[in-house]
Amino acid sequence: MSLVTEVVVPRYGIAWYPWAVQYFFLIALSYTSLWVAAPGIILGKQSWLNTSRLALLACVSTTLVAPVALLADLHQPLRFWHFYAHPTPWSWMSIGSFLLPLHLVCTVLLAWLAWRPALKARSQANDSWFSRIAGWIAWGNWQVSRKVMVLVGLAALATSLGMMIYTGAEVAIVKGRPLWHTAWLPPMFVATGAIGVCGLILFLNRLSGMRNADTNRQMLGIMAGACVVAGFIALTWFLDGANAVSGSVAAALDSVDQSSAWRTTAIEGGTAGVLLAVLAFLVRRAPGRRKAFGWILGLLALHVAWMFRWVVLMNVQTVARNSAGFHDYEIALGSYGLTGVIGIFGLWLTALLLIELFVPWREASLDPRRDAPAPADHSSATDAPASSASASADSQGVRHG
Repeated sequence: MSLVTEVVVPRYGIAWYPWAVQYFFLIALSYTSLWVAAPGIILGKQSWLNTSRLALLACVSTTLVAPVALLADLHQPLRFWHFYAHPTPWSWMSIGSFLLPLHLVCTVLLAWLAWRPALKARSQANDSWFSRIAGWIAWGNWQVSRKVMVLVGLAALATSLGMMIYTGAEVAIVKGRPLWHTAWLPPMFVATGAIGVCGLILFLNRLSGMRNADTNRQMLGIMAGACVVAGFIALTWFLDGANAVSGSVAAALDSVDQSSAWRTTAIEGGTAGVLLAVLAFLVRRAPGRRKAFGWILGLLALHVAWMFRWVVLMNVQTVARNSAGFHDYEIALGSYGLTGVIGIFGLWLTALLLIELFVPWREASLDPRRDAPAPADHSSATDAPASSASASADSQGVRHG
């Protein structure tokens, strides 16, 4: 006699919503942009000054907005205090709840020290209420030694390394998802984050009107290198699974082996990465191309970095864990879907505009000992040829901020 046993497997909803994609994207831009800003802020390299200004702007704006996306992804944001009332040191999420505020404080403090001389200079200018607000933010006429700023910068770099480790480990530690449970995922987060931040700085260089040629050259060089590193990680990741070196990677490949959608995603992602690396290398070698197409490559780099996190965090959740096949997922229009994604980008633009309004970051020398000259009329700051002003100031010893 034949017996048939039916097994009913419940279907669970996704645990992480697009808010998580926004958080992992913004926090990667946060810690990688701090690394890009370090040569100008900590080492005092004048050739890196304009790049460090833009990188610091990117770092502060993304660091301020990233925690909002994280709180939204908690489903019940007002319960965040549970992390502090009931700490669990063995949980990466609990560790991150302590690292994130430290990173936020160190980053904002570093930016304040770097921007403070320029804020004091604006407070002395006849710039209506912009001058008054600048004076409030500068908070007095006392000076800080460069040693203090370097120490704060090193503390911020230490917290950024902690953020890099925690955000990678938080996902890779999940054994229930073979596509996540691999040692290759954290370094891939870092490599794609470096690609994304180069794109963001290229875009801000154009958007802010600075259009500094050295910044374009520096970022395209780092972008090409990061693309090569990401490609090496991806190839090694695939070979690891194809040769069954790692059980989790082999299981991950088996789980998507019969999916045409995943094959298409892999081909598109690989093509985009190779194309970006080739274009970055070619455009970097031609000054005219750098000026005309640098910001376009920046947008492509941001797309690559964001889409990698979307595939990892959202598409992976469509792979059934307790049965064969795949679950369909369509992004909703509400706050847990498309509106949330657009809202976080809108919040980041708001942070960027507020800094643009009240902080003369273009005039910042990134040296707390230097006194900045009185900035030009704020109402026409965005219309003036900022690139020529920046270039002339650099050639005169950079007596800004």
